[in-house]
Amino acid sequence: MDIKHNFLEKGKGESLILLHGNGENCNYFQGQIDEFSKLYHVYAIDTRGHGKTPRGDKPFTIRQFADDLLHFMDEHHIERSHLLGFSDGGNIAMVFAIQHPDRVKRLILNGANLNPEGVKRSTQIPIEIGYKIAKRFAGKSDSARLNAEMLGLMVNDPNVEPEELAGIEAKTLIVVGTKDMIKEEHTRRIAAGIPNSELVFIRGDHFIASKNLREFNRAVLDFLRS
Repeated sequence: MDIKHNFLEKGKGESLILLHGNGENCNYFQGQIDEFSKLYHVYAIDTRGHGKTPRGDKPFTIRQFADDLLHFMDEHHIERSHLLGFSDGGNIAMVFAIQHPDRVKRLILNGANLNPEGVKRSTQIPIEIGYKIAKRFAGKSDSARLNAEMLGLMVNDPNVEPEELAGIEAKTLIVVGTKDMIKEEHTRRIAAGIPNSELVFIRGDHFIASKNLREFNRAVLDFLRS
């Protein structure tokens, strides 16, 4: 393995791994870690090239991040875990659950998408423009290259085929904001494709875990304890 993850760890019991979104770090879940750790052994991980986890030399893709997660679980002797992923973290968790269904207890997808078409155009168009500009400067410095890679995740990934969702065996909660940047019909398509799933809408935008944490935390804990 070419990297070692930075992570926050708190609590005892069944493991619950938290995966942040694009350009963020484990601190995104500061409104969840204390509460969730009362019942679970929480790990909040900095994804490759995010926070204090180094970029490494391997591909900067959602599928590589899923491979990294497998390595993290093996390294920390976590045989199976609950997974909660937000945005790109949700995409990582979704890909991981497809590839390694035996390693996932319950799955929570917050604002995930199968492909870039699932993002509302008002959000996606500026990202695509930014990505084209960033690529021009990617050879100038490491920071410019990383910026292009970050934007590239939202332009080129995750490209999960709807039929792949049938491979997810874990009971799944799909939770999104009522004004999320992910199209509602796209979220409903994900929910319909996962065999044992439930869909919950919470008042707010894409960032309900931080902006409406009481409702978000309640929905997650109710699901995990049901």
